[in-house]
Amino acid sequence: MAIGTQLKLLFTAGSLIAASFATPLQRLTDDDDDDNDTPLPVIIWHGLGDNYAADGLHQVGELVDAANPGTLVYYVRMDNNPSKDSQATFLGNVTEQIAKVCADLAADPILSTAPAIDAIGFSQGGQFLRGYVERCNNPPVRNLITFGSQHNGISAFRACAVTDWFCRGAMALLKGNAWSSLAQSRLVPAQYYRNPEEYDKYLDYSNFLADINNERSFKNPKYKANIAKLDNLVLYMFEDDTTVVPKETAWFEEVNGTEITPLRARKLYSEDWIGLRELDRKGGLKFRTAPGDHMQLSEKLLNDTFAEFFGPYKKAGKKAERPVEFMGGGDL
Repeated sequence: MAIGTQLKLLFTAGSLIAASFATPLQRLTDDDDDDNDTPLPVIIWHGLGDNYAADGLHQVGELVDAANPGTLVYYVRMDNNPSKDSQATFLGNVTEQIAKVCADLAADPILSTAPAIDAIGFSQGGQFLRGYVERCNNPPVRNLITFGSQHNGISAFRACAVTDWFCRGAMALLKGNAWSSLAQSRLVPAQYYRNPEEYDKYLDYSNFLADINNERSFKNPKYKANIAKLDNLVLYMFEDDTTVVPKETAWFEEVNGTEITPLRARKLYSEDWIGLRELDRKGGLKFRTAPGDHMQLSEKLLNDTFAEFFGPYKKAGKKAERPVEFMGGGDL
């Protein structure tokens, strides 16, 4: 959900190190050798109701830079106007939004010359970044970290604050209309709605999630290839998440009533629809928990995570491959 407005960073007094964004990123190319100690760029995609300029989000960016000084941090946005960027988390076509991010990153003069990038997705930003990896991945992502993301969809829509009229209006439109053409082309949360009791409708009408999870009869081989090429996919689930229903979606688990099916027991994994099994077999699929409710993240957890997975290109142990050519979106 919203990092800038709802994420509770549990900082210890005086411990946040100010980042120096004036440090230029050295120009990286595929010809650079393993002695280059320049940290890879990090892109961050925020969650529902948030915007790219939010203070809380930039505090996270400062932690990224503090862990590996000189890191260029790029904040994904749909509009340079923060208010419009926030509105786009509720209203918009996710397929078009990911296409915009693909174009923006590929056109960036620094990101486009890096041999790879790392990525952080908060809440819905996590599955959207996974969509970026599957559909274009140029520049290629080395490590993708998602916090409380809805990888297997949601079966209920979020509650809104009493004074959040924009949220309340968007959620009101979703009630009983999640599979309408309007909802699936314009209401962002509807595009990752996945209720097992309405699975046939989901397969028929889902604009986004059914495609990137390769759940339809056509399995896009490019999606599987690009996920398998990640060094790491780190999936954080919040232990006491009351915002995302079900919380286990953060780990690709299937929840139907009281029955929970772990990812490794699902066809999504055993038939390797999107490359998770191949990634797992090389040790790159990591399931982790974070204490507390949705988007309650401690400075220590973030620092430890960024130190472990971000930094110079050589840190990954192997160089990321260039992306597989995008082969369209299937049955959208």
